[in-house]
Amino acid sequence: MIAPVAAPARAAGALALDTYQLTKRFGSFTAMDRVTMHVEPGTVHALLGENGAGKSTLVKCVAGFQRAEEGSILIDGREQDIANPIVARQLGIGMVYQHFTLAPGMTVAENLLLAGGKTPALIDWKAQRAGLKAFLATTPFTLDLDARPAELAAGEKQKLELLKQLYLKPRLLILDEPTSVLTPQEADEVLGHVREFARSGLCTVLIITHKFREVMGYADAVTVLRRGKAVHHARVADTDPRRLAQAMMGEGVAPPPEGETAAEHHPGNSMPNRAAAPVPPAQAAIESVANGAAPALQVQGLKAEGDRGTLAVDGLSLAVRPGEILGVAGVSGNGQRELVEALVGQRPRAGGTVHVMGQPYTAKRAENRALKVRSLPEEPLRNACVGELSVAENMALRDFDQPPLASGGLLRFGQWKRRAREWIAEYGVKTQGEGAPIKSLSGGNVQRAVLARELAGEINVLIAANPVFGLDFAAVAEIHGRIVQVRNQGGAVLLVSEDLDELLELSDRIVVMSEGRIVHETTAATADRHELGAFMGGGAH
Repeated sequence: MIAPVAAPARAAGALALDTYQLTKRFGSFTAMDRVTMHVEPGTVHALLGENGAGKSTLVKCVAGFQRAEEGSILIDGREQDIANPIVARQLGIGMVYQHFTLAPGMTVAENLLLAGGKTPALIDWKAQRAGLKAFLATTPFTLDLDARPAELAAGEKQKLELLKQLYLKPRLLILDEPTSVLTPQEADEVLGHVREFARSGLCTVLIITHKFREVMGYADAVTVLRRGKAVHHARVADTDPRRLAQAMMGEGVAPPPEGETAAEHHPGNSMPNRAAAPVPPAQAAIESVANGAAPALQVQGLKAEGDRGTLAVDGLSLAVRPGEILGVAGVSGNGQRELVEALVGQRPRAGGTVHVMGQPYTAKRAENRALKVRSLPEEPLRNACVGELSVAENMALRDFDQPPLASGGLLRFGQWKRRAREWIAEYGVKTQGEGAPIKSLSGGNVQRAVLARELAGEINVLIAANPVFGLDFAAVAEIHGRIVQVRNQGGAVLLVSEDLDELLELSDRIVVMSEGRIVHETTAATADRHELGAFMGGGAH
């Protein structure tokens, strides 16, 4: 019988990591510019920065997936040529990615063994299972060794990704936004274990995050990158979210108001275990809700099938009043995408009714115009634009055949371009011009262009799905401000987001969606993030 496959043996103990003048270029673009950073052994070191700041480039160089043109990487004070991930693994460096890298057809046990490499053709499964159970007993995570990733919730998949690396006994563990798909409880559990793992002296942890809450709650030190440069280094005990936000944004951007932390100011971030108060509505909106106004959007018993033919939205009902933001929370994969697609006409409805302003609504173009319904979909380039068409043409998609963009059956292209130039200026869309293909714009600028189109004129209902996913700090603040403005002008906003901090920041009420149903409702002002997390995780139904 073949001997049990053991995790690779290597020297124990946390590694020290130093980068010196590390520089990485892609053609003429410098993604990482002379970055020098010191990570103490046995600590949790956070990397903060906007999208494109160079965080992923830095860790990919350390993990051997990319090679810097200039500078050095030092492990325990000795310069190392980390030519590929195999060299990195031999040095004791492991990495957990933001996107899952599991073998979907294999069990949890098989995924763990596969991570170790050098798996023999014949495996003594009795011995292996005993070894794996002993390993799991050293961690706070419980997973069924016979389960397959397809059967696991997102949080369980993330735990398995972490367990794969812990099984290899890394001395330096790199985590790329490891909590993006987790409930608050799961995030605290994972980060708490990672912190204890580091403090035991077994491992050093380098974590990429965009949440100040995670930095302040779990990291020992932090480095902020901006435009490829390391601009701020600090022990967490010696800094605060305000200073971190200023470092991320640069001196030219106004800091949060006096007395308000950057975490409170920045949509999508809040301090641990504390619900940020929702942005206060305008007086007209307050009166609309107080007077018990009829819902602007009423969904009753809605059913919609998922891509595999099973019910993804199962008898869901909700209502949004004028002058209100209703946030829909939930772990990814619980029917949120199918809900939005069924509401905006991208997915057939299998049952139930939808009314807007008391009128039946089937998401036809004429109904959108008459009932003043707008949407900000997830992945706007894919769901709200035609990539090959120009910025001006995409901005005209909603009303190209209506005056003043058309007259007497003729399209007035000059009017399209003039209005596009006005919106480009008003919304700060960075583009070579209104004639540029919209696919040539960055993600934030595509979203600004879609915002200009969708927020023009009077709005009764706005349906927004993860509207700032993947966008940088400045774009997040601007887009959130535009959404709040719709609410303050009396519009009803349905905000579907996988970021609980974003919902706590913006919403008046929050409902939790789990397995295609609404399972909990609360006002945002009295919401408790861990109670919400319990419902999101399916443990409080």
